[in-house]
Amino acid sequence: MANTTQAIESLAAEIGEHVYIDIAKWHLYLNDAHLHTVVAEQLYPMLEDGKLDADKVGQVLQGISVKLGGGKREVPLADLIPMQCQVQLMDVLEEFQRKM
Repeated sequence: MANTTQAIESLAAEIGEHVYIDIAKWHLYLNDAHLHTVVAEQLYPMLEDGKLDADKVGQVLQGISVKLGGGKREVPLADLIPMQCQVQLMDVLEEFQRKM
């Protein structure tokens, strides 16, 4: 279990440093938004099973709600991550999976 926890933390750090959400042309990296860990926790099983798939990653991002305006509105994380960052996320996931 400790190895899995360390792996998720390592994956979260990689995601947090490379992937951002775009709000009014401001780039807020997922670690600063405190979203990197939840993303890593939900994507890690896919890597562990060797079943990394861009469509499934997109579904996971679609299922993570981000509260805006103090919770007045919720938006799927997938809607806030620009396409080039989604590609970067896939690159991070593929590289992490290779190292596993």
